[in-house]
Amino acid sequence: MVANLNPKHHWTIADLAFFPDNDHRYEIIAGELYVTRAPHWKHQNAINNLGTYLTLWAKQHQQGKVLTTPGLIFSGEDNVIPDLVWISDELLATAVDESGHFTAAPELVVEVLSQTPRDIMRDRQVKLKLYSRVGVRDYWIIDWQQQRIELYRRSQAHLEQVSTLFIEDQLTSPLFPDFTLAVADIFS
Repeated sequence: MVANLNPKHHWTIADLAFFPDNDHRYEIIAGELYVTRAPHWKHQNAINNLGTYLTLWAKQHQQGKVLTTPGLIFSGEDNVIPDLVWISDELLATAVDESGHFTAAPELVVEVLSQTPRDIMRDRQVKLKLYSRVGVRDYWIIDWQQQRIELYRRSQAHLEQVSTLFIEDQLTSPLFPDFTLAVADIFS
């Protein structure tokens, strides 16, 4: 949901210091404030399952880190908390500020759709535009209710949808050589 605390206010990261420390997730995209609550357990289950498989791949291949709900601060007006990211070791060495937040786009960003139409629009449109602008290479949108994954991949200077995977499909990515995961395993 978008906060209507002051619809004409242009929010920045400095404003976040005045918000309560609670179970809400505060994100700012293009100066607009988005507030979400703790997600459904099936949302968390999908991200935990995917995170486990990607972490196993990363450890086996000694490549990068998989992190859930990291802070990404691209500018004072673009501050988001995706559900999961994968970042290469090379990028990790230069992409973190003193507070441990990422200041550069990780190679992979994953969002699991929430249940409200406004949250779904944010992930499919607003965040897609942001992640495209800042240089994310792969963006995966997981729909736990429909049990499918939309895959976006960088082509030229922006992210384009390359496929939609369903429960019977296999998930692969050029980012992860030798990685194959049954989509069904994400939702089990």
